[in-house]
Amino acid sequence: MDLAKAPAARTGTPAAEDGYRPSERRLAHEAYRRSRARRSALIATASTLATAVVLYLLVVNSPGWEVTRRTFFNLDYARQALPEVLKGLRLNLELMLGCGALILVFGLLLAVLRTLRGPVFLPVRLLATAYVDFFLGLPMIICLLVMITGVPALRLTGVTTDPLLLGGAALVLTYSAYVSEVFRSGIESVHPSQRAAARSLGLTNAQAMRYVVLPQAVRRVVPPLLNNLVSLQKDTGLVSIGGAIDAVYAAKIIAARSFNFTPYLVAGLVFIVLTIPLTRFADWLTTRMNRRQLQGGAV
Repeated sequence: MDLAKAPAARTGTPAAEDGYRPSERRLAHEAYRRSRARRSALIATASTLATAVVLYLLVVNSPGWEVTRRTFFNLDYARQALPEVLKGLRLNLELMLGCGALILVFGLLLAVLRTLRGPVFLPVRLLATAYVDFFLGLPMIICLLVMITGVPALRLTGVTTDPLLLGGAALVLTYSAYVSEVFRSGIESVHPSQRAAARSLGLTNAQAMRYVVLPQAVRRVVPPLLNNLVSLQKDTGLVSIGGAIDAVYAAKIIAARSFNFTPYLVAGLVFIVLTIPLTRFADWLTTRMNRRQLQGGAV
């Protein structure tokens, strides 16, 4: 190895062809930064382990630990509940995928309607705004109860009474309002000069929205959309109030039969295992997009 490039190889600094060598001061500074990083990592690891040990000792030495362990951490009931919970989880995943697709389409439509320009579109904007305001303020559980119990009571011809479909409709109605606000923020974040440039090239308003504004807006709101998808995955368990046997209701059946709450913990852990990868992916994507913006790259 060339001696002029050896220090650069050790420090990760590319050496120029003219034989550039980092100064001793720079090498010392980089060595100091590496030592500080190692020291910070060791301190963080030690403090985390110490906190975990203290919490563990605090929990296991509490007066009611034995009763809690038998009630919530029974391995026999966990092994019994896991297959049933996983079987019901299929229903939650189907709801998440089906409702998620409808929510994206309906939410985008609402956002576009709220951003239409011109006085002729005022009634459309008012209706879309009223819809979003109503479902943003309505609690999810109330919307589910009204849909699952209220719609069948109307006895409308041709309208389903399946609690699964009605629960899915309640999820779509509520989450579409949230997603429309995300899309609308993305549309409004696109600089007006983009639309003006598209119009100057001969594109109509609809074409400018479709080919210029929406592609930029959607890329900018992908991370918050993923966060909404994570929330939707968890809220699919609420359809169990109508009797649909999903992961939550399967755990409830076993808990009611055994008078042990370990199945609820199993269902919760299953949802956590599904949620963490989506959450970390959303965080990674947000960090990546922020870094590209700071570097002046495309969003």
